[in-house]
Amino acid sequence: MTRSAFTRGTACRSAFVIAMACGLAACASNPGSAGDALARASATMGEAQAKRLRYVAEGVGYTFGQAYKPGAPWPRITLHSYTRTIDYDSGAMRDEIVLSRAEPTGGGGYPLSGQQRNDQFIHGDLAWNQTPGGVAPGPRLVSDRMHQLWITPHGVLKAAARNNASARRGADGGSTLSFVEPGRFSATAQISSEGLVTQVDSVFPDPVLGDTRALTSYSDYRDVAGIRFPMRIRQSMGGFPVLDLTVKEVQPNADTAALQVPDAARNTGERVTAEKVAEGVWFLGGGSHNSVAIEARDHLVLVETPLNDARTQAVITQAKALVPGKPIRFAINSHAHFDHAGGVRTAVAEGATIVTQAANVPYFESAFAQANRVRPDRMAQEGKRPSTLAVGDSLVMGDASRPIEVHRITNSVHSDSFIMVYLPNEKLLIQADAFTPSPPNAPPLPAPNANHLNLIANIERLGLKIDRILPLHGRVVALSELYATAGRPMPAR
Repeated sequence: MTRSAFTRGTACRSAFVIAMACGLAACASNPGSAGDALARASATMGEAQAKRLRYVAEGVGYTFGQAYKPGAPWPRITLHSYTRTIDYDSGAMRDEIVLSRAEPTGGGGYPLSGQQRNDQFIHGDLAWNQTPGGVAPGPRLVSDRMHQLWITPHGVLKAAARNNASARRGADGGSTLSFVEPGRFSATAQISSEGLVTQVDSVFPDPVLGDTRALTSYSDYRDVAGIRFPMRIRQSMGGFPVLDLTVKEVQPNADTAALQVPDAARNTGERVTAEKVAEGVWFLGGGSHNSVAIEARDHLVLVETPLNDARTQAVITQAKALVPGKPIRFAINSHAHFDHAGGVRTAVAEGATIVTQAANVPYFESAFAQANRVRPDRMAQEGKRPSTLAVGDSLVMGDASRPIEVHRITNSVHSDSFIMVYLPNEKLLIQADAFTPSPPNAPPLPAPNANHLNLIANIERLGLKIDRILPLHGRVVALSELYATAGRPMPAR
């Protein structure tokens, strides 16, 4: 998508927010209409009976925030099975998903071939994933999952009731219900003349895009034990499709015992560890995503500002504690995927210049200009103006005592605007997603991974002399581990 296309999308989202606000004001003089519209829809939908339910579906998904090129559609995945369990009274939801890639490029943390199972939860203000390694708390996931829970067909009616929605009569004999869940999202639900929820137009906060529009449609309703439920669910987010489901089964009064919060999911504080890997270079770990702090003569360079405000602010605080009195002047972003770019706005608020591959610059600049009113982050609160530095194929930063080389990773299937950082004096390579080391003593991969082979090709193309890799996921390893994992012999040194 071009910058102008992104700008048109931004204008549409802004127009939507303004139009919704005008609708709220226009309807405020008729307080009875909201109650009537809500009561009619609730009765038709069986909202009161829909306290606990499960539905099973299949279809197509698209991985939000993981586009191969910045501004392009989200990469498509096949949803072999999609099971959602909801407990509205507890504000809890579980998604059990079996998926595989439907196209070879883009991110998402999915295997390049074969299927993957995801088990995702939210309960109140806590979100987590159940992984083979145990419970993984996900505080950055709360916003999206809470939004998804309360824009479901019955959830949106419950949310409208508790947030004093206002109503507006539609031209087709139906109505709209508009409301704001403070600090979480705003929504307008379209109610058909039959009293069915057919569409939810909502805006939620995203760490990269700011206020982000979602459009969710519901159709082909069936009656299941007095509850009306749609057999077709489609959704777009940020201007592109994310979901197209065909529902196969609906189970009212489902067992929701598995939605209880495990103790490990309550560990939501940001933990940042600091490992000194060379003089003036620290590997900042302690979470799912790592960063690296590099000391220069009169400032700091921070490699990677991931996830969201909270994680990146914790990383910034740790980096400044390691080298008191030196400001963070540059923040290097490996690529535009949202888990790695979620703290870019925080770095802007810190006063850092964002260093990123040239194709990402117009995308970030448009995102920085997007409104962020639902839940203002630090950048929105402080009103800092962003500064960017584009990397074409290569860029040398730092000074003679510590040069910092930034190189584009070419021909990757993960991202087309991908960079890595090389410290020639220390013989260190910093990279994200091209190689995530396996746990110690893990069995070898059944086949070479295309991302690993591509990273090796780029290292050899550039003639980089590397001793250790600082991955932005996982542990510090010797270069030999990359070659061993890829099943390739180390070149002569």
